[in-house]
Amino acid sequence: MKGIALLGSTGSIGTQSLDVCRLQGYSVKCLTANSNVDVIEKQVREFKPDLVCMMNEDAAKELKVKISDTDTKVVSGMNGLIECATYDGADTVLNSVVGMVGLQPTLEAIKSKKTIALANKETLVAGGHLVTNAAKENGVSILPVDSEHSAIFQAMQGSPKKEAIKKIILTASGGPFFGKTLKELENVTPADALKHPNWNMGAKITIDSATMMNKGLEFIEAKWLFDMPNDDIEIVVHRESVVHSAIVYQDNSMIAQLGLPDMRIPIQYALT
Repeated sequence: MKGIALLGSTGSIGTQSLDVCRLQGYSVKCLTANSNVDVIEKQVREFKPDLVCMMNEDAAKELKVKISDTDTKVVSGMNGLIECATYDGADTVLNSVVGMVGLQPTLEAIKSKKTIALANKETLVAGGHLVTNAAKENGVSILPVDSEHSAIFQAMQGSPKKEAIKKIILTASGGPFFGKTLKELENVTPADALKHPNWNMGAKITIDSATMMNKGLEFIEAKWLFDMPNDDIEIVVHRESVVHSAIVYQDNSMIAQLGLPDMRIPIQYALT
């Protein structure tokens, strides 16, 4: 049975990852969160992990009291996050924390020979060369969980060799403000930016999608994941979010991955 260490279990990707683990019958060995005690307590009681980490020390103390009737060990802070990422009982680390905090546990998990299912794009944006070099040195697979990068990864399964690929096409929805004039954008609010037309995602990525900053981060992520030159990565706005991304071969034929917008699909592909 596959053992999963899920870093960032209370966020949008984390909760959908648990949907997949529930469906597939995977054993969830570790859970981590920042400070949401109420949600992670419910997760601990359902999935019965060996280890749970709260980044916030006060939250860790509160959780320890609340789950004292279980066998789950509570740890805290960055040391606790790394303990979960390197836990012997887990063979796959699904990193869905938000921000650069995900870099160090990813590197430590790679050193521990864990398979990495990566939903934390900042890991590659901030330290792409460190992560990819470490993965090569340790013979570790980095499996993308972002919908666009998962689509590229799936499309590449049909490629006999990397040299056959001419270009990567990353698709973008354009977010909620696509087509609006500068005048129309003058009075938009964060609440407006959080109304993504297609995807149900966490607040940070939804805001980044509204400004298109997210696609800049994904461009960098694609460069490191697929070892492609910058000039061979193209971004195309595709409002429907059905074509999740595509690759172009040297003969100009294309392979794309299509589906309804549901993050559980790329999560499941990475875990399976």
